[in-house]
Amino acid sequence: MSYTTADPGPPALRLASTGTLTYGLSVGEVLGVSTLNGARLIAGRAGLERVVQRLNVMEVPDILSWVKPNELLLTTGYPLRNTPQSLDNLVADLDERGLAALAIKLGRYLDSLPAEMIAQADRRGFPLILLPNDVGFDDILNQVLTDILNRQASVLARTEEVHRALVQIVLCGGGLQEVVDEVATLLDVAVVVLDGEQRVLAGAGPDEHVQAMRAFDAGRHAACGRGGCGIIGAHGTGDHLVVPVMAGGFDHGRIIAFSPGGALRGSDLGILERAATVAALVVTKQQAVAAVESKYRADFLRDILAGRAGDDDRVVAHCDGFGWDLDRPVMVIVAELDGRPRGGGPAAEPDAKGRAKPPDADAAARGGRGAEERSAQERLAAAWTTAVRRHDRGAAVASFAHEVVAVVGAEGDDPAELTAGPVQAMLKEASSIFAEHLPVRRTFSTGVSRTVTSPAALPEAYEQAVKAVRVGRQLNGTGARAHFDQLGVYRLLSLVSDPEELHAFVRETLGDLAADDEPELVDLRRTLQVLLETNLNVAETARRLHFHYNTLRYRIGKLERMLGAFTEDAHLRLNLTLALHVLRMRGI
Repeated sequence: MSYTTADPGPPALRLASTGTLTYGLSVGEVLGVSTLNGARLIAGRAGLERVVQRLNVMEVPDILSWVKPNELLLTTGYPLRNTPQSLDNLVADLDERGLAALAIKLGRYLDSLPAEMIAQADRRGFPLILLPNDVGFDDILNQVLTDILNRQASVLARTEEVHRALVQIVLCGGGLQEVVDEVATLLDVAVVVLDGEQRVLAGAGPDEHVQAMRAFDAGRHAACGRGGCGIIGAHGTGDHLVVPVMAGGFDHGRIIAFSPGGALRGSDLGILERAATVAALVVTKQQAVAAVESKYRADFLRDILAGRAGDDDRVVAHCDGFGWDLDRPVMVIVAELDGRPRGGGPAAEPDAKGRAKPPDADAAARGGRGAEERSAQERLAAAWTTAVRRHDRGAAVASFAHEVVAVVGAEGDDPAELTAGPVQAMLKEASSIFAEHLPVRRTFSTGVSRTVTSPAALPEAYEQAVKAVRVGRQLNGTGARAHFDQLGVYRLLSLVSDPEELHAFVRETLGDLAADDEPELVDLRRTLQVLLETNLNVAETARRLHFHYNTLRYRIGKLERMLGAFTEDAHLRLNLTLALHVLRMRGI
């Protein structure tokens, strides 16, 4: 039977190992060229979509060493004339090497092909083509290669035209949405650009198609997470094409085309790759602009916190341009990564008035942080920016060298804001976002200032928030959350610059009770602490510690022999209370 095709349409397309696009004709299209009018497909109909990218002639016995993937191999059977028993294995060998098809002329060296060879080709979907005797191999080579080159030139010309159109959109000020609209129109499919977290940056097409692409991408990532794929470059299925949006070695997301009827063609991938290149340019341009704007905003907020931004009217007017509303009661929140010294960061040294200094513009350069630390800081900033924006559109947020600072609206000067209300909601959301996308678990501590009613009071509020972060971490370890008004006496203790002085005070005041190596002494110290907390109420202390009244009286006598008559000396009780507070502080 002869096999012919109608208009072959666009050429098939595959990704070469280098990631470049390589075009070719399918085996079915090759059978449609004029020089093969008399050719017959005798086996392997399931492989008609195999791609032919090159042609070769087999007329030597060791041809298997020379064949390449996606070749159409032509032969007269000369090297096989004396070994008909090996013809069944030949199909398997060629198929395993990725050959597209085998075309044979019979009559001169081989009268027929073994039935097992034909059956093997059918099982593997490997096309076997019977060539007419009056067609020369040179005619086949010339016409098929010419068709491949012509088709490739045509598709590349269209792809280049699309690329120029997309670049022109960007040069005229268009963004991702305009690029996506153009690609959707050209391909007549739905198109979407997603970032790394499956957020839609731009989309064109019905909402249900956009959601289908998001679901497809999420499922693809889940499969990769289970080890189900290792795909890095462009790829696709029957109704989806996916191309990564890469720039400067960074993955900015991906562009996806979707056709529910499976109408996507191989050549569409080339257009989508050009669109991904243009999308990468748009994304990097937006990031560059955002970086400049972010630095400008951070510099102005730094000036506000340093008290050098001008009077209140000027500050409020300037902040209006950023979308910040500081003409209302506000509080300052400072979030700082745990697990590193503050170094040259903000508030590391006091100013002329003894207050914490705002972040220095060169602190990051002096700090010498590595790439991992910078990445964690950037993620912390992104998490807080997202969380604060969702709860307070008029809040000011900026990332400094070692911390993230937010100035948010406040209803009143109430420490309970930390455990209830908008501040708590922001803390929870920022923590969730930060932990979700960080490969290595990190924590951050947060400090909240009192409420202030004017921009002029923001430097003092910033100082309070920084102190809350530092003291809160000393008291509660990493991941601390502290309001300035909850610090109490610890604010005063934190002002002692020499830790050794505090240690000496503890040793002199508590004596042997200052150590942690003897359980009995630690237990006695706990008894002392509860006694002081209950204002020497023996009955209440015994109840809390589950002691008999007489047992507690015995312990009090032992404590007074070690420490002095603290039940009668108010000054000694004050010293003991302060020493116990110092022991609770960490990092001193």
